[in-house]
Amino acid sequence: MVEQFIHVRDNPVPTAVFFCCVDSRMLPTRFTQTNVGDMFIVRNAGNLIPHSALFRTDTISTEPATLELGCVLNSVRHIIVCGHSDCKAMNMLYDLRNAEASSLNNLRLSPMKAWLCRHGKSSLEKFGDFNEKGCEHPLTFLAETPMKRFVAYIDLKNRFSITDKLSQISCLQQVQNIASYTFLKKGLEDGSIRIHAMWFDIYTGDIFFFSRRHKHFVEINEETVDVLLQDVT
Repeated sequence: MVEQFIHVRDNPVPTAVFFCCVDSRMLPTRFTQTNVGDMFIVRNAGNLIPHSALFRTDTISTEPATLELGCVLNSVRHIIVCGHSDCKAMNMLYDLRNAEASSLNNLRLSPMKAWLCRHGKSSLEKFGDFNEKGCEHPLTFLAETPMKRFVAYIDLKNRFSITDKLSQISCLQQVQNIASYTFLKKGLEDGSIRIHAMWFDIYTGDIFFFSRRHKHFVEINEETVDVLLQDVT
């Protein structure tokens, strides 16, 4: 470890800004097989990235600040949002569909609930569309530019729990939120900055990458890795 720090001390070359949950079971450097200096890592409850419309000039948070640090000041090309199974934040967000649970009094008493209600609302709205239409109908998300869209089928094989489905939907919603920041506009338009979504099953160790070509989360393995690389490059 000391040798790795010495190697990158004066000239780190990170290749990604990586957003994931604070869940203690998530070890992003382990399951991405990355080392010191490889990524900017931001962890918060639910791997949420606030939409730019929710900020005034006198308020900001670490998520967009890190996007600027990584992509603008350090020319990082790849932004990755990684959700996971059995996410306690997503479980709570699911429960906040209840009006009493999301009441103003409850939000005043719970910073966690307040965070999720403010920055997870758009994910819940997408989840509502999913519940209404069913898994056989795709959801549509805004992509890197206002004129660009991508569609997503969520858990067509019905492999995961209802809250895991919400977690995957929320993961894709963060792609839309990231693209809302004007300081990323040029890079997103010319393709020098790319946004990706991943999802980690903590019980099996399986890692999924959202393929826009295939329109769903695809498990990363020896059979799929070459195809998925086409989505990355």
